[in-house]
Amino acid sequence: MSHHLDTQAFANHSTERTDGPSTYVVRQARKSQQGQDDLKAVETTKTLYAGNLSFFTTEEQIYELFSKAGQVTKIIMGLDRFNKTPCGFCFVEYSTHEEALFCVRYLNLTKLDDRVIRVDLDPGFKEGRQFGRGMSGGQVRDEFREDYDPGRGGYGRRWAQAAQNDVMAT
Repeated sequence: MSHHLDTQAFANHSTERTDGPSTYVVRQARKSQQGQDDLKAVETTKTLYAGNLSFFTTEEQIYELFSKAGQVTKIIMGLDRFNKTPCGFCFVEYSTHEEALFCVRYLNLTKLDDRVIRVDLDPGFKEGRQFGRGMSGGQVRDEFREDYDPGRGGYGRRWAQAAQNDVMAT
């Protein structure tokens, strides 16, 4: 009886690797040259994107958690483009690529402020990326959310606006 390991079957049943480019970076790479450049930059980046943060999570909390994985050199909080208030994401820069990789493996899908956070390799911070890209100034995903999430400002912006318009119409 052969105990040959079928690597393809094993690969189909193993966990997803978290130390590569995020699905967002891969999608962008299919669309543009800048996306291709970002995909290449992820191979040596020292920068991480952390998402699904509570709007109330502080820079100090992020530093405390992320410094367990390596030497944090910079934190850039994500801000609502109009109100300049936190909007649930940040960029964390480490002193080495290896520390950034370790952090992704160590902290991705862990909890901070009772929220499961997402930590991905980022091609590198550029000025302007700290602001939300949604129409309302925050993150796009928060505009479409239909559930009530107190850690992310209550109801999604569009859902809350529709409910408010219904109340005003009656």
